[in-house]
Amino acid sequence: MSQLVDRFGRRVEYLRLSVTDRCDFRCVYCMGENPCFLPKEQVLSLEELAWVAQAFTELGVKKIRLTGGEPLVRSDCVQLVSMISSLPGLKELSMTTNGSRLTRLAKPLREAGLNRLNISLDTLDAERFSALTRNGKLERVIAGIDAALDAGFQRIKLNAVVLKGQNDAEVLDLVDFCRSRSLNIAFIEEMPLGEMDERKQSRHLSSDDVRAIIQTKYPLTLSDARTAGPARYYDMADSDCHIGFISPHSHNFCHECNRVRVTVEGRLLLCLGNEHSVDLKAIVREHPGDIDRLKQAIIDAIELKPLKHHFTHDGTQVLRFMNVTGG
Repeated sequence: MSQLVDRFGRRVEYLRLSVTDRCDFRCVYCMGENPCFLPKEQVLSLEELAWVAQAFTELGVKKIRLTGGEPLVRSDCVQLVSMISSLPGLKELSMTTNGSRLTRLAKPLREAGLNRLNISLDTLDAERFSALTRNGKLERVIAGIDAALDAGFQRIKLNAVVLKGQNDAEVLDLVDFCRSRSLNIAFIEEMPLGEMDERKQSRHLSSDDVRAIIQTKYPLTLSDARTAGPARYYDMADSDCHIGFISPHSHNFCHECNRVRVTVEGRLLLCLGNEHSVDLKAIVREHPGDIDRLKQAIIDAIELKPLKHHFTHDGTQVLRFMNVTGG
């Protein structure tokens, strides 16, 4: 039973743990064109990350997702997976990745104990992919997806951020791609993190709009399938693929939020859309080995978890980019 229950009765059983702010892509909705990355000493070490994960599992967290930036740019990421996957009480260890390094690392990750993969893929057009990621190669990601399938990963899910006027014409193509490989997919509304400008405001597309596009070809029925995350899933009658929608703008899911995040700097974020946080890195480094002190700091921090976020289209409370927050 989780010891992490907030003021509103929500039980926190899911941690998103960022392992780096660095990435080999520069996706337009995730970071600025010229990002300034943190120096190594400000980032949690392998042992510190594992220590934080242990504290959360001892407090009842059952699912951990490793995020970034791109987790696999860390050379010790497979070792970290091995350390965390063996923690008592942990039911699922997953990772969000851009897929560019999976041709080499999918099998070692699987062998180290990683249960599930979420792979970001917003377009199947090579030129558009390069533009959206600012330097990525589509063929590497497709090869990475196939390598993950070959390595035996089940329930692989693609994440697609749909932007009006950029990749919204590819919604059905992405669905067909998933149907051909028995993948699930979640379509995500762009979140207003980082610097807001007119371009960001004008390219927003709601989950309802995306679902309407899909239903022109594939009728959807609401599914009872759930993960620990915020997506609402739908089924197609002639496929075992699930289609999810993550809708921080149009269908607020805060009332059942069971998640917290630890950033690459070791800050415990209680809400993606607010700046409430606690510095866990300071505790880990000032009191090494004192897991009871760390656990008490986490328990106390849950009191700061707000009722909901307040994302809007015409401004934002949150100036950090997604690569710093953790996806």
